[in-house]
Amino acid sequence: MTIHTSLNNGFVSLVGAGPGDPDLLTVKGHRVIQQADVVVYDRLVSTEILALASPDAEMIYVGKKLDYHCVPQDQINQILVDKAQAGKRVVRLKGGDSFIFGRGGEELEELAKHGIKYEVVPGITAAAGATAYAGIPLTHRDHAQSVQFITGHVQKDGREIEWTSLAQSNNTLVFYMGLKQSGHISDKLITHGLSADTPCTIIENGTRKEQRVLTCSLANLPVVAKSAQSPALIVIGSVTTLSESLQWFNQE
Repeated sequence: MTIHTSLNNGFVSLVGAGPGDPDLLTVKGHRVIQQADVVVYDRLVSTEILALASPDAEMIYVGKKLDYHCVPQDQINQILVDKAQAGKRVVRLKGGDSFIFGRGGEELEELAKHGIKYEVVPGITAAAGATAYAGIPLTHRDHAQSVQFITGHVQKDGREIEWTSLAQSNNTLVFYMGLKQSGHISDKLITHGLSADTPCTIIENGTRKEQRVLTCSLANLPVVAKSAQSPALIVIGSVTTLSESLQWFNQE
């Protein structure tokens, strides 16, 4: 494959903004946002973090939500290429961490094709941040030795998730973007062997001041999910029972 090398000093910083609380942005993320000529940002980036950008920076919104993408992914890729080739310092700003269900890898592949220099500034992913603020350790010697992150969206090639391995793994399961598919998730896991009584938690607006934590059994997950709003995570496993005793955020 031929690499076309950019003839200017354009540069892209792929920055994870964290799960919501602006204080969870990294020091490096803070610095590169302040230095950016262009900020290309997603829907879940907080207004406090966007306010860190220079008043002279060009702000480009490319947010996505369920069943609606205001700017298709290929156009987002082209924006990054065009701005970098124009010699701009570009920050591609995403909620959470860009490499965990954030399409960050796809965007970097496009930059690499055009010989554009870039860096990656990791962010705290929603699973780690939201569960910490809800008092749920993702792993615990008495509950789960490992954790799996799963997208609730249909896979790009239409394949089904490996439900048997998930249901029989005895891991903590964290579903991103799973509210709409909560009934399917519950049915598939129970059908493939996970107990209907398995504890579950939905964390809505994790790490934000309006955070809400909803608990239920796996069997009741679809019912409880109807009262939750995006952004939300679904956490499945016995570690979720620790939330009642370990919760610390937004306590009166």
